[in-house]
Amino acid sequence: MGATRESETDEELEELLGFLRDARGFDFTGYKRSSLGRRIRKRMADADISSYADYRDLLETNSDEFGVLFNTILINVTSMFRDPDAWTYLQREVLPELLAEAGPEEEIRVWSAGCSSGEEAYSLAIMFAEALGIEECLNRVKIYGTDVDEEALRDARSALYTAKSLEALPTELRDKYFEQNGTQYSVRPDLRRRVIFGRHDVTRDAPISRLDLLVCRNTLMYFNVEAQTQIIDRFHFALREGGYLFLGKAEMLLNDADRFQIVSMRQRVFRRRPGDAGPPYPPSPLKIRAGAGAEPRSVARNRQMRDLIVDSLPVSAVALDPEGVVVLVNSQARVQFGLTANDCGRLFQDLEISYRPVELRSLIEQSTHERRSLRVNRVERRVGDDLQYVDILIQPLTGANGLPAGTVISFSDVTVPTQLKSEIKRVREELETAYEELQSTNEELETTNEELQSSIEELETTNEELQSTNEELETTNEELQSGNEELETMNEEMRIRTEELDEARAFLEGVMSSIAAGVVVLEADARVRSWNRGAAELWGLRPDEVMDEVFFGLDFGLPTEDLRPVIQKCLDSGRRTGPIAVPAVNRIGRAIVCNVVCSPFDGHHGGVVLLMEESHSASLA
Repeated sequence: MGATRESETDEELEELLGFLRDARGFDFTGYKRSSLGRRIRKRMADADISSYADYRDLLETNSDEFGVLFNTILINVTSMFRDPDAWTYLQREVLPELLAEAGPEEEIRVWSAGCSSGEEAYSLAIMFAEALGIEECLNRVKIYGTDVDEEALRDARSALYTAKSLEALPTELRDKYFEQNGTQYSVRPDLRRRVIFGRHDVTRDAPISRLDLLVCRNTLMYFNVEAQTQIIDRFHFALREGGYLFLGKAEMLLNDADRFQIVSMRQRVFRRRPGDAGPPYPPSPLKIRAGAGAEPRSVARNRQMRDLIVDSLPVSAVALDPEGVVVLVNSQARVQFGLTANDCGRLFQDLEISYRPVELRSLIEQSTHERRSLRVNRVERRVGDDLQYVDILIQPLTGANGLPAGTVISFSDVTVPTQLKSEIKRVREELETAYEELQSTNEELETTNEELQSSIEELETTNEELQSTNEELETTNEELQSGNEELETMNEEMRIRTEELDEARAFLEGVMSSIAAGVVVLEADARVRSWNRGAAELWGLRPDEVMDEVFFGLDFGLPTEDLRPVIQKCLDSGRRTGPIAVPAVNRIGRAIVCNVVCSPFDGHHGGVVLLMEESHSASLA
């Protein structure tokens, strides 16, 4: 019963994806079902809806819900120079070699696929500006930024970012390449003009070609293996020989060693090897030859003949002038796309055919700019309940003066060959399935490995969503660590003070244990360490006058030189000497006999303690 319910849910999800593709042109069929289903169910829970069928009803009745759903599915996690280690490697190791291989006047072409709100594309612009200088960068570097999210592209084109979103950017780079606009910062206008943004689906639309560097970070992981293979094929075709491919941390090219050289597996940097780029180059652009003085009747006849020939073509064709105005629609195009003669004279961009079944406006601009034909193969188009597949060829027209004269867009119906290929593929898959059943043990191991890889990619997706929370926790941790370091410093200072107090206490206890009277403590080098009040009253010298002075150099009523042998003996023997009677003169000038006892001092630095006391039994006149 549970398996049946799960199968029904999968069918409802596929029906919902088909509805999104037909209604709005967003094809999510190549996305991983686990991640895609989780994102859609999250939006359904927010809308308090439990089934895919009910949610489809909501989409049909509320057009604003499409935008909310797409924003939920398309996880736009980006920032300036995201993953600094990878960008540092790109700047220091890859960029110098890329620039060295390019000629001094050669244009450098860069594509940021899945650029979201533009931070990655502008990071590339800043990186090249730092390497080449702003003037040379503006003249040589062209950067294309593409995404399927129109809302994110609007943010990218506005080039406005908050101060918080630029926190990862060094202040000097922010001040150099951004201008403050109220509470936000805008990319400087000259650099902004070198970045071209446009809607592009990497699974369906033709790639930008002749690239020196292609950046597609943390985008491939959302697609299944088949879609990833198709995208890598397009990337290989887009890169010139020796061009670099820069992927995200969760993405690798393990099975493309024959086409891509590993530059740095740690930083996910690869390089296109020399060799065939896949699809051949399209035919050269058509040339229009100018007439030379033909008669009006001949001109009319030629125009009529031209219209008949164009109408008889087996493919649909639409011709535009250099301003993008429709000048010709043949009969096949009128039938296939519902166009009329009244559409001639209208801007092509105003017609539904310009963006459905595929975005043509950016491709027309690219074809005109590069002066070469572009081909988009097997574009899916729904006609009623049936699917139609068409190959689209965009050919720029060049006049005799070498200037662009217009564009011809042709649509070839390849539904039958595509269906045959699909049928062949289906039969091949059935044969492969029968063979795989014979390899059950090996298949179980491979399945386990694929499940682990899928889990890793899903964890990487979850990691993207939690990154902002982790950054806040890291900031809090740094603040706590700083507070802990301050506490440790204070604890060390208190320990030092405690040791000093212990030393002072030991010293005072040593002195106070001696006989009370005139007490002088001398260090081993005879410098005065302590001079008590009794000594001050006996000799008339204050402690601050004698502290750290050599005892034998002091001038007061006691002949200190007479005590030198006694002190030295006490220091050498470590024993008490005396008492000895020494004639002296006290502080009031009266002659006295002073009894001096010298005792060793057991402090940290050694020394002696002199006990000096006036003798009352005999005094000098």
